[in-house]
Amino acid sequence: PVAPGSPGAIAVIETAAGPIAVDVEVADSEAEREVGLMGRTSLPTDAGMVFLFDAPTTVSFWMKDTLLPLSIAFWDADGRIVGILDMEPCEADPCPTYGPDVPYVGALEANLGFFADHGVAVGDQVRLEGAP
Repeated sequence: PVAPGSPGAIAVIETAAGPIAVDVEVADSEAEREVGLMGRTSLPTDAGMVFLFDAPTTVSFWMKDTLLPLSIAFWDADGRIVGILDMEPCEADPCPTYGPDVPYVGALEANLGFFADHGVAVGDQVRLEGAP
């Protein structure tokens, strides 16, 4: 598997305007997913973190101790984006939670506005290259 913090995996999103490539860290264990991008003070423009689940889930994300505003795209077992949300940093409980309200198997966090800036829409396809 690709360890969090290590380069090598790329998420490719097939948009109406063509493919968008995002350099990603992979969080594919419960422990890695719980930490996510907490405590980070910067994230490169075309980079993010992918969260992979072994089976479809409806678990929500939260931004506790996450310092950067992020956007998140969720995809289903067919690789189709089923939701895109913007998430704000949160330091004090209770923090809001974010989820697409439909089952998904993967999620990609990137800088706030990344998906809108790149024309990514619900229904676009996601595939991972170099991921576990």
